Amino acid sequence: MTWFTLRGCAVALPVEPEVYDLLLTTTRGIQRVQVKSCARRDGKGHWAVEIGRRPYVLDKTAGKMPYDPDTIDLFFIVLGDGSMLVIPSSVLAGRIRIYAETYAPYRVGDASSLLR
Repeated sequence: MTWFTLRGCAVALPVEPEVYDLLLTTTRGIQRVQVKSCARRDGKGHWAVEIGRRPYVLDKTAGKMPYDPDTIDLFFIVLGDGSMLVIPSSVLAGRIRIYAETYAPYRVGDASSLLR
């Protein structure tokens, strides 16, 4: 929320359960944001970020499915080293897992910038 606020966006949380985590008011209008994080690298040294969601069922063993790009606009991803990425959902459409290194052009800085 802070990262978007510092960039002039009005940020809101949904009042009821939604597929997105944040609503932003930007110069492009309202944007729906799904926030994801990845605490550590996988066994091969990659930032393997789970970006899928479970269907709305009580069974937590249900397989993950991709987000519909018509229901969210952006993914905001924070990695364990503090790196932050903002990736349009259309870029990630159909995926449930990504390697963050592949999306380096979407890196927007790191969390230490929030402390300055």
